Amino acid sequence: MTRTSQNLKMMIVSALFAALTAILAQIEIPLPYVPISGQTLAVGLTATIIGSYYGAFSMLIYAALGAVGVPVFAQFSSGFSVIIGPTGGYIISFIISAFIIGFILEKVNFSYSIAIVANLIGMVVTLTVGTIQLKYVADLSWSAALAGGAYPFIIVGIIKAVIAAIVGINVRQRLIKAQLLPSVKTTVSKTV
Repeated sequence: MTRTSQNLKMMIVSALFAALTAILAQIEIPLPYVPISGQTLAVGLTATIIGSYYGAFSMLIYAALGAVGVPVFAQFSSGFSVIIGPTGGYIISFIISAFIIGFILEKVNFSYSIAIVANLIGMVVTLTVGTIQLKYVADLSWSAALAGGAYPFIIVGIIKAVIAAIVGINVRQRLIKAQLLPSVKTTVSKTV
């Protein structure tokens, strides 16, 4: 398979993971400021399976679809107003988190322990960026922003990070074995 066709295949895979994120976004537990949803699980799975570049690209597709009006965000919401609203920092952070998770795995190795650590770091990035935007957009105190945008998600975030790591590594290994993912580390060529 040529490098161009491999990149095209991985871009299609990225779009499929953006769709998975949209589906998991609809699974949620409502809370006052920010609901607990399956989005962050999707971010971890995506980056663990397809790596930094394509993981971040997938989350960029997801955010762009929602920003232009496709109802992919939690509760089938959409629009640029969501991106700049109180919960938009979490969506923006998905791009950064996916890149960081994938980057760590690519630089160290795609093992369960490294995947757990990488996903935990991604969780911290998501909660940090999301809470900062929540604080300023909703005009909350730091204690209120942390109470509504970070603290309720720590335990569930750890659980999702572990699930994303274990499931992600298993799926990645099976996709490589089935020759649906490249056996080398997932990177992009300079020609893209």
